[in-house]
Order: sequence, then structure tokens, then C-alpha cells
Amino acid sequence: MADIQKVSIALTREQIATLRAAVDAGEYPTISEIVREALRDWQVRREVRQENLKRLQQLWDEGVASGPAEPLDFGELRVAARQQVKAATKAPGDGR
Repeated sequence: MADIQKVSIALTREQIATLRAAVDAGEYPTISEIVREALRDWQVRREVRQENLKRLQQLWDEGVASGPAEPLDFGELRVAARQQVKAATKAPGDGR
């Protein structure tokens, strides 16, 4: 088992009541186990958030490196998108 150290945290009455209720209902063996699970979940979310930020930075850099933005003709984009949808839904050998 890992080296266990005790820490003290401050919680509201409502938070403590919720923790105790979960233990009393048999959802967890102890309040400490609830806190450990919450910490594990937080660690995973933190890692995912950091990976997302790293990917966002990469995408930002790619966008900056691609040069200045150019005006778009949304009418042309709609026509092209409709043509792509039509081509994708057209069955082989279908004379449409």
C-alpha cells in the first residue's frame, strides 16, 4: 500500500453530511475513500484538460502559420456542401 499521510481539509456542513450519507448508505466504506476517489477523478480531468490545452495550442499555431484569413462566400460553400452530400448519398448504379 502507498505511503498514507493525513491531511486536514475544511468542508461545509452540507458537504460533510453528503459524505456521511454516502457512507451510511453503503456506497463507500469510509469518507476517506470518497475523497480518494474524488482526487483520482480530478487528476484524470486535469490531465485531459492539459492535453486539450496542448492540442489547442498546436491548432492555434497551425492556424497562425497558415497565413491570413481570406473572405468566404457562404453561398458557394453551401452549394459545394450540398453537392458533397448528394454525391455521398447517391447509390452506385443509381441514375440520379
